[in-house]
Amino acid sequence: MYFSDSILVGLKTGVGIGTVSGASSQAMGFPRPEARIYCKSMRNILTGIKPTGMPHLGNYLGAIRPALTMAEEKNVEARFFIADYHSLNTVRDAELLRSYIYEVAAAWLACGLNPNKVLLYKQSDVPEIFEMTTILMAFTAKGLMNRAHAYKATVDLNRSKGLDDDHGINMGVFTYPVLMAADILLFDTDYVPVGKDQVQHIEMAQDIAGVLNRNYEEELLVIPKSRIDEELMSVPGLDGRKMSKGYNNHIPLFAPEKELQKTVMKIVTNSQGVEEPKNPGECNIFALFRLFASETEERALAKRYRKGGMGWGEAKQNLFALLNSKIAPMRARYDELIRNTEGIDAILTEGAMRARRIAANTIRRLRRAIGVG
Repeated sequence: MYFSDSILVGLKTGVGIGTVSGASSQAMGFPRPEARIYCKSMRNILTGIKPTGMPHLGNYLGAIRPALTMAEEKNVEARFFIADYHSLNTVRDAELLRSYIYEVAAAWLACGLNPNKVLLYKQSDVPEIFEMTTILMAFTAKGLMNRAHAYKATVDLNRSKGLDDDHGINMGVFTYPVLMAADILLFDTDYVPVGKDQVQHIEMAQDIAGVLNRNYEEELLVIPKSRIDEELMSVPGLDGRKMSKGYNNHIPLFAPEKELQKTVMKIVTNSQGVEEPKNPGECNIFALFRLFASETEERALAKRYRKGGMGWGEAKQNLFALLNSKIAPMRARYDELIRNTEGIDAILTEGAMRARRIAANTIRRLRRAIGVG
């Protein structure tokens, strides 16, 4: 996921964008949208979603669920976008990328994203983003890009292997933070929900916006802030490390029931016997259980751990039963959406139209300021 998985933006000019008919999204089972006014009292939050296929539990707990909860907060205007152009650095198979886009869109919709309350669009459907990128390039120092953590890590890896510093690095990777800054700044974003590993990208967007504002002696761009959820920063995987597809220790969010059960049973545990008391604070099974359980369920299981008499097999079965009960309704919705990609297309098209109306105002403002419009 992209900015750890961020959200949206609303206009800060006080100009209403009107009511969208919502016919397509209503046909997908969402209620009719109400007319909304984007004004200075609103907090504009943006979340970028990098399409990498079906999300896993870590994505859901660390990004999707918190972002959707934040979108429901009072005085928040939220926008979620699928960062498909960012994926070109790693995904070079057209059909695979298309399937990833549908999977990530279906996943967020299945988890509760209401496109009549939150804008959902594809990055590639908003050409203003790429004009914004060109403008920002002129105000971005190369030295700033040299300091990007991802770029520096790749350079260090190349050096450790005796390779040229820039081996395997394309300009998409090098200028990644500028495109990300355009994603954020184009929509006057106030906050971007991120993990600690993504904070630098928000700081770079702040730097770039500051340079442009100072040059024209005008507050043309809103300076965004990062918003970090400390508790859900890291979700343990099957082996105890942070859950990641890269580690192959993840639990797919919408895996079929039998596959989910089989995966949960692979969670690594110690060699303690059934009758031995166990410390819930040192158990990967319990760490995942508590993220889905009620306080009552959490306390009850912790008591059984400390008392003894429960083996790891039973603990895993308890976790599977809880996960499946929470995920099953979302899984059914996800499967329905994947079978009807035309419905997803309609929602994304509608979202892009609304997003472009917002983006056009920023571009007009910048064109006037820099002297090309």
